[in-house]
Amino acid sequence: MPPLFRSGPFAAYSLYLIGSALLASNPVVGRAVAHVVPPIGLAFWRWLIAFLIVLPFALRGLLVHRHRLLREWRRYLLLGVLGQGISGAIVYYGLERTSATNASLIYATSPAMILGIAAVWLGDAIRPRQVLGILLAMAGVLVILTRGDLEALRHLTVSVGDLLVLTGAVSWSVYTILLRQSGAPLPVVTAFAANAFAGVLVLAPFYAWESVAVRPVPFSVVTFLSIVAVALFASVLALLAYQKTIAMMGAARASTALYVSPLWAALASMLLLDEPLQGFHLVGVLFVLPGVTLATLPGRRAATVTAEEAAPAPSKAL
Repeated sequence: MPPLFRSGPFAAYSLYLIGSALLASNPVVGRAVAHVVPPIGLAFWRWLIAFLIVLPFALRGLLVHRHRLLREWRRYLLLGVLGQGISGAIVYYGLERTSATNASLIYATSPAMILGIAAVWLGDAIRPRQVLGILLAMAGVLVILTRGDLEALRHLTVSVGDLLVLTGAVSWSVYTILLRQSGAPLPVVTAFAANAFAGVLVLAPFYAWESVAVRPVPFSVVTFLSIVAVALFASVLALLAYQKTIAMMGAARASTALYVSPLWAALASMLLLDEPLQGFHLVGVLFVLPGVTLATLPGRRAATVTAEEAAPAPSKAL
């Protein structure tokens, strides 16, 4: 194979596009099965399968760092609540009530949210350019929440689904900030496995309740493949693609994959879910993407690190 395809610009940007598409698969699949697979069940099985996929590669690291992991078990459970519970199951609740395009656009503002929350909570320095970017991104979220009709705020007619997704995005932002405060970082695969397992432990009792009191996961070929898809593509492979993209093109450029993801989600939603692209989506894009770009432009180390932590799929990230 020619070197161009192994390590050149073509390979780097191809992987960048693939990684952003993998991130977009979570809201699209989540929306597709929203009324078939209950949300907590989808989140629980997603992270259990993702944990089992990476376990052979993470086992040595988990054993080497077991004393630290056991010592910090409360912190990992908190991360599980934020990263896999609220940012996972709550977002799937939201996808029962809103479109995949809306969810992806709202989640794309996470890097700007992280900067804003860190400035207020931790006292991180923030530049006027970044403040402008955060305000633009939040204006885009407001357009999406109101479907372009600001009168909806007066009548409190904003979509509950959008608000649930916004709650998940805020939770993911807090989750990311807590990861920044973890001291010496664990190896990537080890940290992924530890966070995924903590999420499974947090979700397990709620999944048991949902199965008894609401409805169980209707296991079939379709539901099984859907759950495996979000575990493999939106979680494990998205993480690997992201890490490889960082190595090939740097963290600052690689982290912008999160901004491209809503475009893939919108395209897939139109083709696979028959969700129309509406005018307020385009207006939201015109606010959200430039706003997040302004807020996270390289040149400030903390912003670069924050963007790097915000984009990987062990979220949700979406």
